[in-house]
Amino acid sequence: MGQNNQPVLCFARISGKKVEADFEGGNVTSDGGALFLREAEKKAGVIRRISSAVQDHRDSRYVDHSLEDLVSQRVFQIACGYEDANDSNTLRRDPGIKAACGRLPITGEDLASQSTMTRLENGIAHRRKQGISRRELYEMAKGFVDTFIASYEAAPEQIILDVDDTEDPTHGDQEQTRFNAYYGEHCYLPLHIYEGQTGKLILALLRPGQRPTGNQIRSILKRLVPYLKAAWPQVEIFLRADSHFSAPEVHSFCDEAGVYFVLGQGSNPVLKEKAAPLLETAQALFEQQQQQQQEEEVSQTIRLFTQFSYQADSWERPLRVVAKVEVSPEGKNLRFVVTNLQSSPPSFVYSVAYCGRGRMEGYIKNHKTFLHSDRTSCTDFYANHFRLFLHSAAYVLLHTLSEYGLQRVGWQPVQFNTIQNRILKVGAKVQEWKTKVEFHFPTSFPLKRVFSRLLYQFMAAYS
Repeated sequence: MGQNNQPVLCFARISGKKVEADFEGGNVTSDGGALFLREAEKKAGVIRRISSAVQDHRDSRYVDHSLEDLVSQRVFQIACGYEDANDSNTLRRDPGIKAACGRLPITGEDLASQSTMTRLENGIAHRRKQGISRRELYEMAKGFVDTFIASYEAAPEQIILDVDDTEDPTHGDQEQTRFNAYYGEHCYLPLHIYEGQTGKLILALLRPGQRPTGNQIRSILKRLVPYLKAAWPQVEIFLRADSHFSAPEVHSFCDEAGVYFVLGQGSNPVLKEKAAPLLETAQALFEQQQQQQQEEEVSQTIRLFTQFSYQADSWERPLRVVAKVEVSPEGKNLRFVVTNLQSSPPSFVYSVAYCGRGRMEGYIKNHKTFLHSDRTSCTDFYANHFRLFLHSAAYVLLHTLSEYGLQRVGWQPVQFNTIQNRILKVGAKVQEWKTKVEFHFPTSFPLKRVFSRLLYQFMAAYS
């Protein structure tokens, strides 16, 4: 008789009775809410698109899992909080993950193991010598943009391209890793592009750990913007980014393509001199306020705005620069933005149009922190790029679940870890019969009505 190696956990007694726990519950999943990821994929179609971009060079005689099955399993695991491929060894038998991938949860064939997942990710690297991988990654990038376009039921009047990069630390001998003095370590700098009003992911690209040049940014926009305008000829596109994206190549492209922009602008002596009179005014107002409120010992920040025309030596033409001067108990603060918007007041350009990009920090946090998209630990750069795409697909699914599902049943926008903890990671007993499969969630589950309304939302989309 085989020995039972399952651990038994002994807790404190209750009313004189021993309390024991084991791991012999049988067909139970801790991720019953993963079924909603399957519905989100039906709505978004991101897995289908990126899977179709990868060429399958495997010998069909030895293939148990299609490429779409492998990508689905990996993306669903990431969305549920299992970012490591090693987790596939146990999750391949999990009833919830199996059902989300379209397999019968108990009698269906097991999903792929860690070794198969590793071969999937590194297969991109193995085909780079033939130039296949580069084309595949390009087609996958187009798949993300196509998913973004398809997420709109009607052509939008305006979209905002929020662009920024984020640190992705590297370790060991990884291709195209660079030492970045700003972060003080070797890293990649993935470039993220979101729609600023909705938080929808447009594209995430893995890049070496150096700030992109103006020409590199232009080359990305030169492909992205015409692609979007081909789908929506009348759309108004607005570009918003930090100061290191303010380059003459970017300015000139936006002028040529009819794209509005508000970009941070680095300070220099000429800009400081132009803003000096307003800064003196703000300082005088602050000192006057301090004298009036001396007894209360409370000083409010004085914030003023101005605008002027400015042309750096490398710029093709003068551009409008908006300056914000701020004086507070902490000191003076001077900031600049450059824009081709002509009629908007300076306060609106800075406080609303530019500072609205602060929401992008939350989008990157969802992508990087809660979906662990910085797990780019492969040696090969192309394999790491493919990994970033897998995590990006998980972002699309959770955003679809949030925007299309949860917000329509009364939930306010929430961070992705809230979706993971309250919607996806719900225990369920699973039973499989001849004609149906049953998931039994806890009777005391407090979000049962949310689950019912959420499923109704997705089902209504297909009726």
